[in-house]
Amino acid sequence: MAKILTPDICVIGGGAAGLSVAAGAAAFGVPVVLVEHGRMGGDCLNYGCVPSKALIAAAKYAEAIRGAAEFGITASEPGVEHERLQARIRSVIAGIAPHDSVERFTRLGVEVIGEKARFIDERTVAAGDRVIRARRFVIATGSSPAVPPIPGLAETPFLTNETLFELKHLPQHLVVIGAGAVGLEMALAHRRLGARVTMVENAAALSQVDPELAAIVLEAIAAERIVLHERTTIRSIGQTDGGIRLLCENGNGAFQIDGSDLLIAAGRAANHASLDLDLAGIRHDAKHIEVGADLRTSNRRVYAIGDAAGGQFTHQASYHARLVLQQILFRLPAREKSDVVPRVIFTDPELAEVGLTERQARGGFAGIEVVRWDYSGNDRARTDELGRGLIKVVVGRRGRILGAGIAGAGAGEMIAIWAFAVANRLTLKHFHNYVAPYPTLAEIGKQVAISYYSPVARNRLLRSAIRVLRYFG
Repeated sequence: MAKILTPDICVIGGGAAGLSVAAGAAAFGVPVVLVEHGRMGGDCLNYGCVPSKALIAAAKYAEAIRGAAEFGITASEPGVEHERLQARIRSVIAGIAPHDSVERFTRLGVEVIGEKARFIDERTVAAGDRVIRARRFVIATGSSPAVPPIPGLAETPFLTNETLFELKHLPQHLVVIGAGAVGLEMALAHRRLGARVTMVENAAALSQVDPELAAIVLEAIAAERIVLHERTTIRSIGQTDGGIRLLCENGNGAFQIDGSDLLIAAGRAANHASLDLDLAGIRHDAKHIEVGADLRTSNRRVYAIGDAAGGQFTHQASYHARLVLQQILFRLPAREKSDVVPRVIFTDPELAEVGLTERQARGGFAGIEVVRWDYSGNDRARTDELGRGLIKVVVGRRGRILGAGIAGAGAGEMIAIWAFAVANRLTLKHFHNYVAPYPTLAEIGKQVAISYYSPVARNRLLRSAIRVLRYFG
C-alpha cells in the first residue's frame, strides 16, 4: 500500500535549483520532500560546471608551461598524464559532493526519495511507493544534452558532457558539434592538453553575444589552431576504422572531417517528459515548461525553475530558487528579472555579459552611450601578459548602467560588480567615486567611469570657473 506524504513543499529534482529550494525551506523548519532518482547535485556537480572547470584549470596550466618563455623561464611541451588528470577531476567532484548529499539533506530535515516522480493529478505526485500531496510543488528537473537528428549519428559512438569525463585517453582528434559555451570551452581545453580539435556549427559561432566581444574570443580560438566551420550543415556521420567521419557542406561546397572522437555540444533538452505534466494541467512543450514571470506554471500549485523553466546557468537556478521561496514561505510577490543574470563563457579569454547588449539597448532606449576600455590600457594586464581584452558598458540617461560586456582575462570575475550595478540601477558616478587597488584588473572598470565623465574637463564654463577660482590663491 502506498505511503501518503503531506509536506508543505515537494521538490522534484536534486540539482542546483532543487537543492537550493529544499535547503532554504528546511532552514526555516518547513516540511520538505525531495524526489531525485539520479545523482544528487545534478548536472552541474557531476557532468557540467565542476568537472569542466577542473579540466579547464588543467589546460591553463599546460598552456602556462608552453608560454613560460615570455617571462624569461625555460619553456617546454607539457606532458599530460590522462589518468591522473581524470583522477583529479573525480577528486574535485568528491570534495564537493557531501554538500549535496542525501545524508546532509536528511540532517537538514528533508525527506529524500530516490525514485522517479510523476504527477497523477493536479495536486498529487507518485514516487515509488510514496504518494505526495504537497501544498506546493517545485519542478527542478534540469536538462540533458540535446542530440541533433543527424543521419548516422545514432549508430556512431559519441560523447556528451555526461560521458566526456569518463574517457580513459586523450582524444587524438576531437570533433565537436556545436560552438556554444560548452563546445568552445571543451574544444579549447582539449586543444591545450594536446589534441587536434575541429568544430562544426550550423549557424554563426557566438551569434547571441555582442559581436565585438565575440570577435576577440573567436580570434583567440583561431590562434590556438582550432578549426571552426561555421554555417555548416552535417549531411551524415559514420564510423571509420580509425574513428568517425562527418560529411559536411557549407558555402564553399562539400567536404569531410575525419576524427578520433566525437563530442555533441549542440544545446540542452529539458528533463520533464516523464513527469506526466498533462495530468497536472501544466502547459509545456519539448523544450521547457511554460511559466510566468513569477515562475508559476499553469497549475497554481506548481512552480518550475532552472533549466526546466528555460534557464541556462547554475547561478540562475539559485536565483530562481530564491524567488520561489520568497513567494511560498513569505507570501511576497516576486518576478524574475532576466537582465540581472550574468552570462559567462569560460574560454581564454573569457566572455561575460550582464544586462542589455549594445544592440538590445539601441533597439529599445533613446540616448544610449557605449563606453569602451581596452585591456592594453591596464598595467596589470601588461605585467601578466594577459593579451587582448575589452570592456563595453552600455549607459542610459544620467549615466545609468544598462548592461556590460567583457571579453578578456578574468571576465567571469569582473562581471560580478557590473551585475551588482545593473541589479541595483547604479550609475557610472558610483564607479567614479570608488577607489580601485593598483595594479589590478578592477581598475578597468574605474577607467570606464573616468572616460565617461572626461568630457566634463573640456566644458568651457567649468574651465572659466576654475580660472576665476585661481585668483583666490
